[in-house]
Amino acid sequence: MNNSHPHPEEFILLGFADRPWLELPLFAILLITYPVAMVGNIAIILASRLDARLHSPMYFFLTNLSFLAMCYTTSTVPQMLFNLGSASKTISYLGCAAQLYFFHIMGGTECLLLAIMSFDRYVAVCKPLHYSLIMNPRICILLVSTVWLTGITYAVSEATATFQLPLCGLNKLDHLVCEIPVLIKAACGEKAANELTLSVVCIFILVVPLCLILASYACIGHAVFKIKSSEGRKKAFGTCSSHLIVVFLFYGPAISMYLQPPSSISRDQPKFMALFCGVVTPTLNPFIDTLRNKDAKGALGNLVRGIFTSK
Repeated sequence: MNNSHPHPEEFILLGFADRPWLELPLFAILLITYPVAMVGNIAIILASRLDARLHSPMYFFLTNLSFLAMCYTTSTVPQMLFNLGSASKTISYLGCAAQLYFFHIMGGTECLLLAIMSFDRYVAVCKPLHYSLIMNPRICILLVSTVWLTGITYAVSEATATFQLPLCGLNKLDHLVCEIPVLIKAACGEKAANELTLSVVCIFILVVPLCLILASYACIGHAVFKIKSSEGRKKAFGTCSSHLIVVFLFYGPAISMYLQPPSSISRDQPKFMALFCGVVTPTLNPFIDTLRNKDAKGALGNLVRGIFTSK
C-alpha cells in the first residue's frame, strides 16, 4: 500500500444501518436458510460418493458444484449474520481480504464449472455413443482442475489489484460483505483502470462461459426435437432443465453486479445481490438438482434411511 494512504486496521460494513427494521427479518431468514443450504449440499456430496448409480461425470461435476456452493455461502453468510445480529459492524482488514479472496475464488470457479457441466450435457445428449470416451475420468479431473486453477488465478489477480487502491483513510463500506466493486467505489484517486480491468476480466469469466452454455443448450434443444419418443425427450429435458435453472439463478445477479462500472452501481443493489447469491442460490441448488432426477432422489432416500437405521 502507498505510505501516504495506509490501509485501515478495520472496515465498518454499514449494511442496512439506515433501515434497522430490515435487520431482524433478514437475520432470521439467514439463520434458517444457511443450515438448510449446508445440509442439502452435504447430502448431495455424500449421496454422489456412496451410491454407485451416481458414479458418473454429471454427478462428479455436481459434487464439485455443491462443495463450491457450501464454500461460497460460508464465505459470506456468517459475516452477514454477525453484521445483522449485533451492534458492531466491523471486520478486520485481514478478515476483509480473506473474505474477498475466498468469495471470488468460489464465484469465478463456479462460473467456469457451470460451463463445463453444460458441455457434459451436450456430449450426453448429442454424442451419446462417444460419451464414455470423451468424458472419461481423466478428462473430468483435468477439466475440474483447470476450472479451479483459473478461478484462483482470476480471484488473486483481481483482488490484489483492488487492494492496491488508496482509500485515503476511509474505512466505511456500504455493504454487508467485502466485495471488489464496493471497494473500488469506496477508493479515492484514479480508479478508471481498475474498473476497466474488472470489466474485461469479467467478460472472460462471465460472458464467455455463458455464451458456451447457451451454445451447448442450443445444440441440445436441436437434438432433443429430433428424438422421436416422447419419453426420450422428457428425460433429456428433465436432465438439462435443472442445470439451466441453476445457470440463470447464478449468472443473472453476477452479470448485473460485475458487468457495469462500480461507480454506477446503486446503493442497495450489491447488498441484495450478495444476499441472493450467498443464500438463495446455494439453498435452492440441492432441490433443483435432485427433484427432477429419479436416481438422485433414490440415492438421497437411501442415505437418509441409512442414517436413521444406523442410529
